[in-house]
Amino acid sequence: MNFNISFFMLLFCGLTLAQDVTNAVDTEDISERQKEFSAMRERLGAMETRLKDSENQILALKNKVATKVVFSAKTATQGPIGPFNTATTLVYGAVITNEGNAYNRHTGIFTAPVAGTYYFTFFYHASGGQHWARLFLIKNSEIIVETVDHPSMSDTADNGGNAAFLQLQRGDQVFVRMRANTQVWGSDTTTTFSGFLLI
Repeated sequence: MNFNISFFMLLFCGLTLAQDVTNAVDTEDISERQKEFSAMRERLGAMETRLKDSENQILALKNKVATKVVFSAKTATQGPIGPFNTATTLVYGAVITNEGNAYNRHTGIFTAPVAGTYYFTFFYHASGGQHWARLFLIKNSEIIVETVDHPSMSDTADNGGNAAFLQLQRGDQVFVRMRANTQVWGSDTTTTFSGFLLI
């Protein structure tokens, strides 16, 4: 009888010990699985972020490719333009082309419709005589490049110009400004302003 009780007690203790060991193993296993799941979730979140960034970059490139921006304009009047008492934006009132409608022929100002790298050129015919010709390519309020011709009574048929690549943000403005007390010759073939978005 004592043997049976001892046997059952031993069996009960063995089962209890086995259950405790199984519970400990299950708890460790669950804890490890939770750690692995958390790590996988972090990796998945990072991949989703990279995927979203890539999608945004692709969308921006598609928009840029779909946006054609190119303009070319010339002065609308023939003859001297200036001199003016103050620095003056040169208005190229005769538009040759204006894809994207970014150039305003009434103000002479180009406004970037999208961010990107643009190329601009401007040319002029000097009026000679007693007036300097001095033009600046302006980005917002910053002088980027200039071109200049000095007065001359004997050499009055000079042409000049300059060009620049500009990194623009949407809404940046680019225009040509004449320095105060300078003059250029309005011409439909030589006094021009052009630009386009590089793709």
